This record gives sequence, C-alpha cells and structure tokens, in this order.
Amino acid sequence: MRVRFRGVAVREVALLEGPAGWGEFGPFLEYAVPEASRWLAAAVEAAWAGWPAPVRSTVPVNGTVPAVGPDDVAAVLERFPGVTTVKVKVAEQGQSLDDDVNRVAAVRSWLGPSGLIRVDANGGWSVEEALMAARRLGSYELDYMEQPCRTVEELATVRRSLVRQGIDVRIAADESIRKAEDPVLVRDLEAADVIVVKVAPLGGVRAALEIVAECGLPAVVSSALDTSVGIAGGVALAAALPELPFACGLGTVALLAGDVTTDSLLPENGALPVRGVVPDPQLLERFSAAPERRQWWVERLAASAAYLGIS
Repeated sequence: MRVRFRGVAVREVALLEGPAGWGEFGPFLEYAVPEASRWLAAAVEAAWAGWPAPVRSTVPVNGTVPAVGPDDVAAVLERFPGVTTVKVKVAEQGQSLDDDVNRVAAVRSWLGPSGLIRVDANGGWSVEEALMAARRLGSYELDYMEQPCRTVEELATVRRSLVRQGIDVRIAADESIRKAEDPVLVRDLEAADVIVVKVAPLGGVRAALEIVAECGLPAVVSSALDTSVGIAGGVALAAALPELPFACGLGTVALLAGDVTTDSLLPENGALPVRGVVPDPQLLERFSAAPERRQWWVERLAASAAYLGIS
C-alpha cells in the first residue's frame, strides 16, 4: 500500500484463471472460512461463469482519502484525476474527531464548493459520537455518512435522530450489508438511505445484484482493496445495475504501490472503463508470495472450497 489503509500495509490476494478469465480471491487475513468462502464464490464466478451483460460502458468513481493528515490530502487526490466525489476515511483508531474535521476541510478545499464528500467510519462511532460527527462534518455538505455505527439498529437510531434534529446527512450501510446474515434488515428497519455493495464479500456480481434488487435502495458499488482483477468485478457490477445514481468507490488501485497488470484500472476523467483484466506474467512473478504464504493461501482456498461444496 502507498499509505496504510484499513490497517493494511501489504495486501495479499490469490488469483485464479478459468475458462471465462481471471478471478480474485482476497478475503482479509482475519476472515474465517464462512466469510472467506463468499470471496471464493465471487472469484469462481469471474473465472468460470463470467458476468452479466453491461448496460453502460463507463462507471463514475470517487477518490478515496485514507486517514492521513490534511497536508497529505492533495497528494493523495492527485492520483484520482477528474473525480468530483471523494470518500474520506474517519473514526480511525487513535485519532480524534478534530483530525477528521481537518481532513474533510482539506478535501473540501481541494474539491471546491461543487464537489461531493462522503465519509466512512467503518462502524467506529457510537450513536452519540456519530451524531456529534454529523453536526460538525455536516457543515462541509456531506453526500452521506457510511456505516457510522456497527449495528443496523444503531444506524436506524442515528438516521431517525438526524431527521429529528434537522441535520441533512444521509446514512449509507456497508458492513451492515456485506457482513450481515440478513442484509435486507437495513431496509426493514429503515436504517439507511443508500447501500454500499462489494462484489467479493457478497459472493459475486449476480448475488450482489439480487441483494440490491431486494433492498430496493440506491446502491454504490465499492471495492475491498482489490488489484485490477478484483476491481474489474466491481466495475462489472456497477455496469450491470439498472440505475447508478452515485459515483462508485472503485478507484482504489491508486492506493496500491503495485498491480498485477500493466494496464491497471485507474480513473480517467473521473471514470473507469468496463472491461476485463489479464495479469502480466512478469508482474505475477515480481509480486509472487513466499512459499510459506503461498501454502497458507492454498490451504485457505481449499477450506473455502470445501465449505462451498466445490472442488
């Protein structure tokens, strides 16, 4: 990683090649087999089945700002040419709300008055902290607050409280969709205005499309620190959605210090093209894992495959 992001400094993934192309199996290292198996299902779909037909040829994307200091914001955003929407990480462990405010202020300065800012807390706030953050960050005209609290019930409480207090900030659900046994609970409890969907954690493009349809809420497609192989799956999902009212969080290859292809999926004029990705053999060799890490991933893949009942 260029900058530590979500606590990750080095990203590890496994790539699979099948008759339909390449898939990426990259559940974060702490994920247990049941959760990791969804990522394998997505990789198998990409490599063996392929994706649904697109309804658009490009996908608008947002820039992404990790929990850096305000002086580093401009350098990060220069890697996202043409974007008019920026997602800012907040609620970082060891940082304060003042740090978040200063970072968002720097983003607003870089974007100008017409750009959109969304913040992502990854469930790091209590209800009271989320409401305080909404009051302070709302002055920068937020597009929405993503997963301010951990549980769906807390999201619903925050959303109702914002309405009662006259604070015009929408709530987006991320972890409450991709980590939930019942993602439709977000809809049933009226806990969010927007849902954030990610291909790998939801088990593939088709599975994610079904969840979006069932929830009936506007959707933003986001990534999980994927290489360009994984990002291609997110682009395929965004390209297949009947409606795409938001810029998507799929420009994150710009956060990586390397990639597995010489033709990376990077934003141009604030958008990504809808296309597949083929890894470069020399880059695969350059970034190949040490033997003990490779064996760890092979065993993890085998356990996930057994959980899914595939061989």
